[in-house]
Amino acid sequence: MTTATMTEARVAGQSGLVAADVPDPQVPERAVRRTYTAKYKRDVLAEYEACDRAGKGALLRREGLYTSLISAWRAQRDAGALEALGRPAGAPPADPAVAEAARLRRQVARLTGELDTARQVIEVQSKLSALLDSLAAGSSRNDSEK
Repeated sequence: MTTATMTEARVAGQSGLVAADVPDPQVPERAVRRTYTAKYKRDVLAEYEACDRAGKGALLRREGLYTSLISAWRAQRDAGALEALGRPAGAPPADPAVAEAARLRRQVARLTGELDTARQVIEVQSKLSALLDSLAAGSSRNDSEK
């Protein structure tokens, strides 16, 4: 008989309870870490610092916390991390004027590139025109000599 079946048989025989009512005594395979929101940390820190020595212990027991967590949360608070965690995720909404200025800067950079390309094309075209003129002038002199 396995340990779980012996426990179920003993419980069922002693109190008449059904085995389904008894929680499984086995520890889960993988523990789940607790996570705390920035608001919860801030509230617990404020309450902890307002308590006397006995009240601090009662608070820690009630919340299921350790003093090491309180120390770590204080360090986070002093470093400004709790305020940063309390803000919504993602980039903050941009000011319309700043967004417009950024759009205009991108447009100016694009148009400057296009202008440079156009100037190079014009320069090549003028050199080609000059070359064709000199070839045409040279061929007309050759035709007049004949």
